[in-house]
Amino acid sequence: MTAVTKERINRQFKLKTRPTGRVNDSNFDFVEEPVPPLQKDQALVRNLYLSLDPTNRVWMTDVPQYMPPVGIGEVMRGGGVGQVIESKNSKYKVGDFVSGLIGWQDYLLITGNEKMPPQVLPKGLPIPLTAMLGPCGTTGLTAYFGLLEIGQPKTGETVVVSAAAGAVGSIVGQIAKIKGCRVVGIAGTDEKCKWLTSELGFDAAVNYKNADWKEQLKAACPNGIDISFENVGGEIMNYIISKLNLKARIVLCGLISGYNDGDVTKSQISLTPILIKRARIEGFIILDYAARFKEGAMQLGQWVFQKKIKYKETIVEGLEKAPEALNQLFDGDNTGKLMIKISDPVN
Repeated sequence: MTAVTKERINRQFKLKTRPTGRVNDSNFDFVEEPVPPLQKDQALVRNLYLSLDPTNRVWMTDVPQYMPPVGIGEVMRGGGVGQVIESKNSKYKVGDFVSGLIGWQDYLLITGNEKMPPQVLPKGLPIPLTAMLGPCGTTGLTAYFGLLEIGQPKTGETVVVSAAAGAVGSIVGQIAKIKGCRVVGIAGTDEKCKWLTSELGFDAAVNYKNADWKEQLKAACPNGIDISFENVGGEIMNYIISKLNLKARIVLCGLISGYNDGDVTKSQISLTPILIKRARIEGFIILDYAARFKEGAMQLGQWVFQKKIKYKETIVEGLEKAPEALNQLFDGDNTGKLMIKISDPVN
């Protein structure tokens, strides 16, 4: 008797309209399509965890950016980790875990022609798989290269991190502490501020929703600010710039405060303090350092294993919840790395 193979169905979020303001289900078509049989040099990945990042919101907009915007009718782009369940490609073995642009879907079909193919993760990792999206993945690498290559921290300097309880900011602050800096975080709740100081080792944390947050930040930086790791933009960024020291560095990682409403004024700054303090401001995209990802991931993995870097995760169950869950990044509802759990790995 011949066994019958159950047809695999791939649920996919395809961009339907470009969002104005908050993202919601109506911006997508949530479709179901059969997974086609594998052809030569192809591999099939079952997606396990989907990373939710501010850049997802940028990719939905039709404006010039570092990657082409997601086209109407295309599967929503997104990073994540998955497991190879079928393969006709020698680079991918059944059972391999991979990371890369897996998309907002249940399955990823690797064709062998990708410009940025998923990368096979090392076997026997001494850290949880989800850490490959957080401190040891693109998130951690963003913090690592942004701070060390652009910020160039020196012992005794003061580093201020906005969105400090987020996935990137929380890692930035801990790396800065490893490098001997005074670290001040800015977050949106007292609970997050307490986590930064009591568990992650930040020297101080300021809740920007307090009426006197500017006075608190000034008091937390008695010797001024040498490095600003900027994730937010807006009023917070402009106040930090007014307190820069001579030869300060601004690492421009993100401007999340303006992503939803498209208000470009939130990314505008006065250049006068930059001139007077002879400060340097530099934007970067993590793909700039793609050739050095292995180097960064190895160091980050070592720090995580040694518990020099701690992290939190906000995991939402179910692919179907991706659009609404993305808004947690802009509402400040997540702590640490935000991700969607799609399925469990197969042993």
